[in-house]
Amino acid sequence: MKKIPVLIFFFALVSYAYPQELHYVFQDITRKNLRMGADKIDVYFPFIQNKRVAVCANHTTTIGDIHLVDSLLSLKINIVKIFCPEHGFRGEAEAGKKVNNSIDKKTGIPIVSLYGSHKKPDSNDLANVDVILFDIQDVGARFYTYISTMHYIMEAAAENKVVVIVLDRPNPNGYWVDGPVLKKEFASFVGMHPVPIVHGMTIGEYAKMINGEKWLANAQKCLLQVITMQGYHHSFRYQLPINPSPNLSSMTAIYLYPTLCLFEGTPLSIGRGTDKPFCLLGYPDLPIGTYQFTPKSIPNVATNVPCQNKKCNGFDLTDLGNIIMKNRNFINIDILIEMYRNFPDKDAFFTPFFDKLAGTDALRKQIIEGKTAEEIQQSWEEDIIAFKKIRKKYLLYGDFE
Repeated sequence: MKKIPVLIFFFALVSYAYPQELHYVFQDITRKNLRMGADKIDVYFPFIQNKRVAVCANHTTTIGDIHLVDSLLSLKINIVKIFCPEHGFRGEAEAGKKVNNSIDKKTGIPIVSLYGSHKKPDSNDLANVDVILFDIQDVGARFYTYISTMHYIMEAAAENKVVVIVLDRPNPNGYWVDGPVLKKEFASFVGMHPVPIVHGMTIGEYAKMINGEKWLANAQKCLLQVITMQGYHHSFRYQLPINPSPNLSSMTAIYLYPTLCLFEGTPLSIGRGTDKPFCLLGYPDLPIGTYQFTPKSIPNVATNVPCQNKKCNGFDLTDLGNIIMKNRNFINIDILIEMYRNFPDKDAFFTPFFDKLAGTDALRKQIIEGKTAEEIQQSWEEDIIAFKKIRKKYLLYGDFE
């Protein structure tokens, strides 16, 4: 019997998904409430003074309204190069778009792209580097590639005896842990480590875990230092002052991202090419839903998008993100199940990319077999418990539990 879609998308109000926690007390915080790792120049200045410094950075790498690179140059720090991740140094490249090496027009510093075929710095890249500062705003999902870039930075640094200093920032999804734990055979750049889809760690805590669990090649450890924040707690809902990438353009999208990104492994549109990316869900022939939208090509933001120039029928999930997901988030498997049940061609619903995003083939098989969301979540419960024990060793701030 087909479920009523409204109840599916708001099932946390009426079913198993933590109804007792819908009144959970949390606090919205903004940048002004915190002292970021980058802000604490007095702490890390002695480690970079008179050193040849590389900065792994993008447009979120700021001290207040000033880019970290500009701040350090004003202090006569010798920045010899910039490493940039997916989306580029200025954050203007869309997801998956090749980012080339270049020269920063403002400072004249060489920029080395770490996205595409050159994901890991080599010995030539690090020949004139003593210290790497890593400072990028993450969003706390395993498939968001900034943590993969950090892994390769750390690995290259370990091989070349270079120090890595991570300037810590909040995780806007740092108040929960959920999803299947990645299996080794499904490791890729959108998931390199045996962690759940949502790990509930800051970028600094995650770096400590990579090092401590010996996940670098040949079980190496890099010379790592984390500059912690002041005023942060994992129960906080951090409101990002700068969009971390072109299509995560709202806090609603960031709350929905851990669930909706799984649909990147299906033919459905999640709103790329609209004014609500990662807030919409639909398909031209979808027989459920009352919201209609047409994805378009948007230069440097969303090109060659799913369902481009086709009217999609589906759902606007803004209220789901703002009301339920922000309050007590979880991987919303009911949405996946409902879309699969109603998709006109079930054999074409899952693409090979889905298993990479999920970190396992079990989720796809469970949905095809007709498992309920509760059964699927119970299947990864033991792995989540085991991960939380590992996670706890590396936490630098008060936890949400």
